[in-house]
Amino acid sequence: MKRVYNFSAGPAILPVPVLQKIQEEMLSYNGSGMSVMEMSHRSAVYSEIIEEAERLLRSLMEIPDNYKVLFLQGGASLQFTMIPLNLAESKKIAFIDTGVWSKKAIEEAQKIQGMDVKILASSKDRNYQYIPEDVTIPTDIDYLHITTNNTIEGTEYQAIPKQSGVDIVADMSSDILATSYNVSDFGLIYAGAQKNIGPAGLTIVIIREDLLERKIEKLGSMLDYSVMAKNGSMYNTPPTFAIYVAKLVFEWLESIGGVSEMEKINRKKSGLLYDYLDSSALFSSPVDKGSRSLTNIPFVTGDEALDKKFAKEAAAAGFVNLDGHRSVGGMRASLYNAFPIEGVEALVAFME
Repeated sequence: MKRVYNFSAGPAILPVPVLQKIQEEMLSYNGSGMSVMEMSHRSAVYSEIIEEAERLLRSLMEIPDNYKVLFLQGGASLQFTMIPLNLAESKKIAFIDTGVWSKKAIEEAQKIQGMDVKILASSKDRNYQYIPEDVTIPTDIDYLHITTNNTIEGTEYQAIPKQSGVDIVADMSSDILATSYNVSDFGLIYAGAQKNIGPAGLTIVIIREDLLERKIEKLGSMLDYSVMAKNGSMYNTPPTFAIYVAKLVFEWLESIGGVSEMEKINRKKSGLLYDYLDSSALFSSPVDKGSRSLTNIPFVTGDEALDKKFAKEAAAAGFVNLDGHRSVGGMRASLYNAFPIEGVEALVAFME
């Protein structure tokens, strides 16, 4: 079966062994006579799936015992509202604006009545081509929100900002499990699954237990982290199939050596493309070298018509979804965990 090199930013490529396992178990999971999509989420067989998914994620990310892992729905975008509703006790929160997704998070927080939203720094002045450094963080805020990797702009934090007594909330949708993070550096981590974890429809939240007690007001149950935690992510029917696929992805990642080994592979993949871009007379990276993403790599020729011609010819040659985001143009190669290094080598040869 022919498979293309899929550079989609999300929903994104999944590991072939995971897809094969899904195919193998589609009609009958583990001898149950049922597909995972058919079974009750309250059944013993499904309980094993979700519990193993959590165990594997905790192991891969070395999540401390005082953090809860939640399997939620609504995408990372719902978290833009849930987080301030749950964590902003004094209604004072801060953001570092590094691109489209942090901007959306800011806009949603500003919609909440009485919320004092501070933007501490922004890279908008240069079209989000860098990550602001040396940002002064006030101590009277409930939390600071950052986007660790900017999928559209191709920038990534090289060091997490810190301020004693201030919780960091991080959108890790496009670099979770791709690079090593110390979970204890964050009060809350969230990520949509459709880039490095599994299919669209699942959102993972990792939250320190003491933050579950915060509230700015009485919340509806579906917006309340404490309700979700008390019910083991089963207050309502969870995205069962997406959690099952996530479990398979976690098993695959564990089999290749975990996050530290995956990061080495990712650095090799991105290094191949960045080295070529830096030496090319035709293609270039618009992102500052000190802020470059490990997983999302934009590049341009400097000629919009030529960019479109390249993307079209690349697709015909089996390199699909290389078009840049509509807001920035050019091209973008998303090299998530499941993307093979052979695909990067083939792309470089095609570009040459």
